[in-house]
Amino acid sequence: MKRITIAIDGHSSSGKSTMAKDLAREIGYTYIDSGAMYRAVTLYALQQGLFAGDALDEEQLEQQIDRIRISFRLNPETGRPDTYLNGEKVEKEIRGMEVANRVSRIATLGFVRRAMVAQQQEMGRDKGVVMDGRDIGTVVFPDAELKIFVTASPEIRAQRRVDELKAKGQPASYADVLENVLSRDHIDSTREESPLRQADDARVLDNSDMTVEEQKALLLQWYNERVNRC
Repeated sequence: MKRITIAIDGHSSSGKSTMAKDLAREIGYTYIDSGAMYRAVTLYALQQGLFAGDALDEEQLEQQIDRIRISFRLNPETGRPDTYLNGEKVEKEIRGMEVANRVSRIATLGFVRRAMVAQQQEMGRDKGVVMDGRDIGTVVFPDAELKIFVTASPEIRAQRRVDELKAKGQPASYADVLENVLSRDHIDSTREESPLRQADDARVLDNSDMTVEEQKALLLQWYNERVNRC
């Protein structure tokens, strides 16, 4: 069966990463979490002291961007890939609110996006990948055979994020998370460099009222339909 590239874009906390991971595992593809890559760059900037409050030393980050290498390794216990920053596992560190509150700032920078897109395109060169993010179907893989745009209401997305953080033992305020979701939506959609938008040929999946099983079934249906046309 021919291997294709699957690009999944959408709003923050819309569940696109979970569905992309599950789909990749189901069909035997490699999963690449582009959002985790920007979170890892944000973590790097925090570790290097490049943030003073919310202010970022962009010049220093640009000088160091070529030192940042993101990779993914399958976790045999979870069956899902973990994120590594320059060889160090950072899956837990990149999911906290300290990173979440600053990642949109990092993701607006053109030199960061160009560096990450280059790494993403290298990862997906041989196809057989599922990648999710904000600009996968429009910038990273504009020729992807299957493009999906995922969305849900801000309130539902905020509650999902709170539940996720609490499940990991991290305290979270619904009001703070909702504010973060709305802020990220605005920044992601209005940034100058690679803004979040639905590709013209993307299929829309609004999962506000869908179960995980319903999502899985629909994604597999779309995947099989597309592969059968290749």
